[in-house]
Amino acid sequence: MLCEKFDNPGKVSFTTIPTKSDGGMTEAQALERFAKQAVELGKLQELLSAAGTHALLVVLQGRDASGKDGAIKSVAGAMNPGGTRVASFKVPTPEERAHDFLWRIHKQTPGKGEVVFFNRSHYEDILVVRVHELAPKAVWEKRYDDINSFENLLVDNNVIVVKFFLHVSKDEQERRLLEREANPDKAWKLNPSDWTERNFWDNYSAAYDDVLERCSTKDAPWYVIPADNKWFRNVAMAEVLIETLKPYKAEWKAALAKLGAEQKVALDKARATAG
Repeated sequence: MLCEKFDNPGKVSFTTIPTKSDGGMTEAQALERFAKQAVELGKLQELLSAAGTHALLVVLQGRDASGKDGAIKSVAGAMNPGGTRVASFKVPTPEERAHDFLWRIHKQTPGKGEVVFFNRSHYEDILVVRVHELAPKAVWEKRYDDINSFENLLVDNNVIVVKFFLHVSKDEQERRLLEREANPDKAWKLNPSDWTERNFWDNYSAAYDDVLERCSTKDAPWYVIPADNKWFRNVAMAEVLIETLKPYKAEWKAALAKLGAEQKVALDKARATAG
């Protein structure tokens, strides 16, 4: 596998995980490989959608400028847009703050046959809240268990949960922010907080350690993607999604065969009664 997988609670040292990798490929080789992966991923998503027995939730977390938007554009772009959706989570509204922290999250989860990408997620209610001390530790400390229970509920209802952390270095983040600032077509994406949040780099690293340690499970694993090379990021994410979905192919094809047989019976009956 081209990235590190975390599927058991345990000690994690976030800063030791590399932010840059090429997987033994040149950029040209990676682009060629991703083109083939996109075809396979599209076919798997079509099966998932047609069978209607499962849903796929892809959670994307990462620091500012880590490439979440680009990853969604590339990886989700391999799928049929009719069956995919992106949900982004920003500062909670007054209505959202009046409910439990998972209220706004749960209603954005995918239905059967659907793929949803979370651009940031329920983990913000630990990470940001913890780093900026927006709530007492007694409040956010409980949320690790709440999140595990929430994700277990999704899995129990046939939602396939894949969580990606796009791991970018501080130097690469700075380069991307400066590049955006110099490009009029991308400057709109800039926010002063993109720079001020860099002051909390180590605090976020410690918070990410705890998330990986406490919210990595067999059924809802975390994958840390070295994201300094965007072309490698796309290949690594596509590989994980393909390997996650492939074991369901036989089940989905069986479901489609059953649906096809039922549809034929219905068509034959309709034809026989047609005037």
